[in-house]
Amino acid sequence: MYKQKLCLGLSDSFGASPEDLIEIIGNAGFEEIFIDASDRNVDYAHLADFARKTGLGVQSLHAPFNRSDDMWDEEGELGEIAEKELISFAEGCSNSEIPIMVTHAFIGFDNDRKPTHAGVERYGRVAKRCEELGIKLALENTEGLEFLDTLLKEFKGNKSVGFCWDSGHELCYNFSKNLLADYGDMLICTHLNDNLGISRYDGKIYWTDDLHLLPFDGIRDWKEAAERLNKCGFNGTLTFELTRKSKPNRHENDGYAALSTEMYIAEAYKRACRVASL
Repeated sequence: MYKQKLCLGLSDSFGASPEDLIEIIGNAGFEEIFIDASDRNVDYAHLADFARKTGLGVQSLHAPFNRSDDMWDEEGELGEIAEKELISFAEGCSNSEIPIMVTHAFIGFDNDRKPTHAGVERYGRVAKRCEELGIKLALENTEGLEFLDTLLKEFKGNKSVGFCWDSGHELCYNFSKNLLADYGDMLICTHLNDNLGISRYDGKIYWTDDLHLLPFDGIRDWKEAAERLNKCGFNGTLTFELTRKSKPNRHENDGYAALSTEMYIAEAYKRACRVASL
């Protein structure tokens, strides 16, 4: 898009092979992709190389996140495994010339764990390795906001660490707290998507509220979101993280299945342009 790069994350919910998706995404008008390696089986080096050969940039890699709570373990073994894995993916990013590695500060909705000094030290070693490799570590807002807050305060001023703002997570996990007001000065990437907020009347949060709808299909005020992005001075790539697949016992995304892969990604590009225009 003129004067604004737009990026779409690869998703197996889109209904095509990763290679075909990359070509469809490029043909739709997106300038970049991001690769989700959270299942650990993605050949991200191949996909990064393939994307560049088609003329697309590779904005970031999403590292596995299901060991994020182990990073805070005080006992040692599980934390060491989680730390080594993150460092391994950071090295993979560097080898594949992917400039940003996104990860979660925490995972767990019924986990009563608290931030620990051991966790801060582990993330510190990951950040140091990212700095050595010349890439950036982007910490994403999820459940467990106190863990993100602990890390971003600890690493404020560290040029190798930044914030990844997930607009949907802010709605359904973070009670619509204005995270850009708190961390906007550290913002280095986005995961833009929509949802319907917290579904339970008692305010209990759960992963099935994280719908990753197309922008303007949920309750997010995108004009307000754009104003906040502008206020914090963000002028980087606008990255969208979307899915066609509904969460268990939810049906909000079902209508996307009526669209072909090409039509869905074309619609995603149209919505991305609408967000960028704001």
